[in-house]
Amino acid sequence: MAQTEFCSTALAASSEGLASAADMVGVHAAELWTVVTVETSGCGFLSDRRPQIRYERHIFHRLTAGKFDDGDISDPAAGGYGSAGAHQYDRLAAAIAYNRAAALQSASWGIGQIMGENFRAAGFADVESMVDAMTQGEDQQLTAMANFLLRSNLSSALKAHDWTSFARGYNGPNFAINQYDRRLNGEFQKLSTTGLPDLVVRSAQLYLSYLGFDPHGIDGIAGTRALAALAQFQQQHGLPVTTLIDGAIVTQLVKALPAVASVATAP
Repeated sequence: MAQTEFCSTALAASSEGLASAADMVGVHAAELWTVVTVETSGCGFLSDRRPQIRYERHIFHRLTAGKFDDGDISDPAAGGYGSAGAHQYDRLAAAIAYNRAAALQSASWGIGQIMGENFRAAGFADVESMVDAMTQGEDQQLTAMANFLLRSNLSSALKAHDWTSFARGYNGPNFAINQYDRRLNGEFQKLSTTGLPDLVVRSAQLYLSYLGFDPHGIDGIAGTRALAALAQFQQQHGLPVTTLIDGAIVTQLVKALPAVASVATAP
């Protein structure tokens, strides 16, 4: 993999990292995972190891006083998102060409989709530091999310499962348009029945995706397609084919990942 801006270690969430973030907020892990499931389907990275982002042109407009308004990457109205994934980085790059700091603040980052302009609430001195942490791993993304929840006084609503109040504070006043509160409640009820994803299996799935083997979802379920992707990896690397995903398998996958150098703070 070629070195790419915003591409770094991109480590998967650990049980310790999730528990630590939940403890910070004063909730159970299920409450936090409910939010990230709605925000990013529970995955903080793209398959190219860059953080999940969503670029918001109306934030860039506000931060730059409309100086670069073009109806595309800068506009008073929200929208114009286009497709998710890599296209959001195309939009971000166009904004960076005008004003890097404002552009980074105009994207939401990572598994919890914390806006860059909220870097202080997320626990960082500047947006570059926040973005650098977002590239390192989902544990760092979860910690930033926990800081934001505490400093935005949203922990109480999350703890009480007051999804309407939480949705208004986390997603904005127009949360009802996308039924954000109902989706939160639905995901929490599902997690309460099925339990949290297996984070070891989920780590393997994420690393398989980085290596070009499609596990068909980063959901923590060792289904037939995830095991088929693992078998392809093992065969290609001359390893015994297994049907059990455990810590040793995750270690194999991590060792196979090409090294990358983060250039997220490049001028």
